[in-house]
Amino acid sequence: MNVLVPLPFVLPLLGAAFALIVRRRDTLLRIVAPLVVTGVVAAAGTLVAAVARDGVTAVQLGGWAAPLGITLVADRLSALLVTVSAVVLLAIMIHGVGEGAGGLGGEHEPGVFYPAYLTLTAGVCLTFLAGDLFNLFVAFEVMLASSYVLLTLSPSRERVQAGMTYTAVSLTSSILFLTAIGLTYAATGTVNLAELATRTAELPTGTRTGLAMLFLVVFGIKSAIVPMHLWLPDSYPVAITQITAVFAALLTKAAIYSLIRVETLLFPRESLSWPMLGLAALTLLVGTLGALTHDDLHRVLSLTLVGHIGYMLFGLSLFTVAGLTGAILYLVHHIIVQATLFLVSDLMQGLTGEITLTRLRGLAIVSPFVSVLFFIPALSVSGVPPTSGFIAKLAIFQAGVGSGSTAAYAVTGVAVLASLLTLMAMSRVWALAFWRTPAAELPERPHDAAARGGVRVMRTVTAAMVCVGLLIPAFAGPLTDWSHRAATELLDPVPYVRAVLGER
Repeated sequence: MNVLVPLPFVLPLLGAAFALIVRRRDTLLRIVAPLVVTGVVAAAGTLVAAVARDGVTAVQLGGWAAPLGITLVADRLSALLVTVSAVVLLAIMIHGVGEGAGGLGGEHEPGVFYPAYLTLTAGVCLTFLAGDLFNLFVAFEVMLASSYVLLTLSPSRERVQAGMTYTAVSLTSSILFLTAIGLTYAATGTVNLAELATRTAELPTGTRTGLAMLFLVVFGIKSAIVPMHLWLPDSYPVAITQITAVFAALLTKAAIYSLIRVETLLFPRESLSWPMLGLAALTLLVGTLGALTHDDLHRVLSLTLVGHIGYMLFGLSLFTVAGLTGAILYLVHHIIVQATLFLVSDLMQGLTGEITLTRLRGLAIVSPFVSVLFFIPALSVSGVPPTSGFIAKLAIFQAGVGSGSTAAYAVTGVAVLASLLTLMAMSRVWALAFWRTPAAELPERPHDAAARGGVRVMRTVTAAMVCVGLLIPAFAGPLTDWSHRAATELLDPVPYVRAVLGER
């Protein structure tokens, strides 16, 4: 276990270093990088099995006992999210390999793309495994540095401007994060999450409330909770589509995970959180309404992403096992479905050369296969039964109704309305992009074998991601049981604290 827990973080870092050494050998990069991420998937799957067998597992790097050393912790929640994230990262990388190897993606710049992508993979995995606040901060900084490089690949005026906006907002949230860590250390004398779980309870109520609100702002910015979301629709849509898929699927979810971890460990409560409940309702409405107002498909999907962050925040705000179970289910569902939608949008853009809804048309005739690939995740993100979105939303709705709070009832109603608005947004995309008469002139299909092979790889990977999304309702029982146990561990942190600190 001393090797297994850090492996999902260490392996892509070593891979990134090797990729930098061989950065001029494109063919080797396209072989080695996916193999590295495949290793991360294997390590994450093994970690899930180990956690199921042994429970919460902590590793102290460098031989320094907690709380002095670097602590990595794997429990049911972190192991699950590392595995799901690794699968999505592998799929998107293979999709990018197909596009680049087929000569369709000159934007990739392999010598830059693969090292940065592997470093981003390391940052995502470290976020889920970090056992102290400072290394959680380090994980976000690793993601920030990598994501800035990826966002500005094949730089244009629009991408550089978006990169500046993204970096400025991210650095602001990082400064606030570092401030929150400093204040927490000043108040408690530690940054270890397990030790903080016992020490923050001894703080004065005002101090605890102030720290909790500061962390809410930090992770609210990083996860694009309304009204701290304005940076996201201006940043994500301009990147290369595969990069946007990674960002939309994982970066905001890493922030939501961190908020869940910090709130349940450091600031547990017996009743619902009014600030979070209000922000959840606002996020649900603003994001989904915004998705109805744009013609750029990537902006529609990005604003849908913002709106659906509200579902996860709503589940957390209830501070019940049922609410957290729903939030975890929604995290898993949304990581997969959001990535899939952006990969499909890349196929749509390849068929028509367009991404604007008013110019996209007739795709149901041009490519029935791509139409099906869009239709299934669009139903899922809208919450149509029996998709994964329906299962996750139903769990959150049941938690809201079961809380017995009038305010929770009201936000549940808002969540149902947001689901209907999402269905309207996806129906609008379908009507404009798929049902109308095809354009008179379409881009020529690739004629050479390498390009056709690249397209086949991209379609195969996207279809595989659609199938992964369908596995969630197929295995809804075991996944719900796992999520329920993970939620129970979150609200009863004794096993987590004991795994890190021992009987002490």
